[in-house]
Amino acid sequence: MSQEEEPTEGRRVGLHPLIVVFGVIFGLWLFITLIIPKSKNMPNQGTGATANTPMGIHNIVSTDLIPTYEATGTVTDMNAITILVPQATTDSQVVALLQYFQKARLDNSLETLLPPTTPGDKLGEFAIADIYIFSEEQYGGTDSAKALGRGAHAPGEFYPSSIPYEVAMEHVRGHYAIDLYNKNSPERASVGFGEDDTGVYSKRFQRVF
Repeated sequence: MSQEEEPTEGRRVGLHPLIVVFGVIFGLWLFITLIIPKSKNMPNQGTGATANTPMGIHNIVSTDLIPTYEATGTVTDMNAITILVPQATTDSQVVALLQYFQKARLDNSLETLLPPTTPGDKLGEFAIADIYIFSEEQYGGTDSAKALGRGAHAPGEFYPSSIPYEVAMEHVRGHYAIDLYNKNSPERASVGFGEDDTGVYSKRFQRVF
């Protein structure tokens, strides 16, 4: 008769604890090296009010056709102009229009396209300007430009009949800001709307130049 082997007292059953520990460490190392860098390299987009500037894609170039547009209003004391484009206008066409305005400014011919914001200024007819592009008629007037010009922190109770800042901001299709007195940043443009100073950006914000 064969004698069954009795279990030895104190013998460990299963994987050795050191193998488990090293397995966990190796798994964490894989997670850190393979997963985390991918998330860091993903560009951030505008998501409303945020303290961090969305990265976006700078110097976007569009070869799309320039949409038809109409200057619908001016706010003289804010050096602002509102532009209305068709509702079917794509973001690529908005970029093309922004580049069209930029080229005209550099050629000193922007006044042939839009009413001057600083007539007679020593730095030109558009030394300071905010050009807002909308595609909805109800937001493409001066009320939106006034709300945006007052800024995000203007007390709403002082302007009960105007369009709220956060509403006007989300309906901006494109924004071209000019300040030739600022040598470091004389111009900037974006799809959507954003303020680097306050850290407020619309959901569709993307820097163009």
